[in-house]
Amino acid sequence: MRRLLAIIVLPLVCGVAAAAEIECSIESDYELALNERSVILTRDSGTPKAIVMRGGRLFVDDRWVELSAADSRRIAEFERGARAAMPEAAAIGREAAEIAFVALGEVAAGFSDDPAEVRGKLAKARAQLDARLARSATATRFDSRDIGEGVAEAVREVIPTLIGDIIGGALSAAFGGDASRLERMEGLDARIEAQVESRAQELGERSERLCGQLAALDAIDEALELRIEGQRLNLLEAEVGPTHVTASARAGTN
Repeated sequence: MRRLLAIIVLPLVCGVAAAAEIECSIESDYELALNERSVILTRDSGTPKAIVMRGGRLFVDDRWVELSAADSRRIAEFERGARAAMPEAAAIGREAAEIAFVALGEVAAGFSDDPAEVRGKLAKARAQLDARLARSATATRFDSRDIGEGVAEAVREVIPTLIGDIIGGALSAAFGGDASRLERMEGLDARIEAQVESRAQELGERSERLCGQLAALDAIDEALELRIEGQRLNLLEAEVGPTHVTASARAGTN
């Protein structure tokens, strides 16, 4: 789940949280996968290493464990919450990547000798990411490891090329006295903001709602009576609270 959670906070890293009213921190040692029957959490080290939730029952490492009636209800509730939250987490990650692609694409296209080629590269990266997410996140299947690797792969393939286009174009314009290219860069930040502002605002609101869903899962985890070798399961840790952004900072003043 840790890779997934990196995707979840991507909108915050991209600046979406600047307009949000909450701060959300989610941590987990587990990778998470869903299929038609089960919610599955695994990790490379620690005890337990593998947890399966299925219809209010709980399988830990090598056995089904006995649950109280209250814990059985909590496990069933965790399953429902995970099935609701995880596909939305994938969608938020994809939208955050899309917003980043748009911003980078505008910068690269402004400097590049061939803006159409730059946009073509971005379109290819987005198509590859869409295909990966379509396989990894469906109504009955979710694989956080595959989603994280898919986003990383898309970014790895396109970002170095775009950075090269940006730096090369900027140097060429500066030293070559390319006035037309420099003129294209005037007001670039305003054009980018016009394209992504509404999407970023909506994404921030979706991220806030998702943080609330994940905090609810953490509350279920905290409430479990079950102990494994005397320890709580500790499936995830959520810290959600108000941001400390001042009014002047929101207004962009010092």
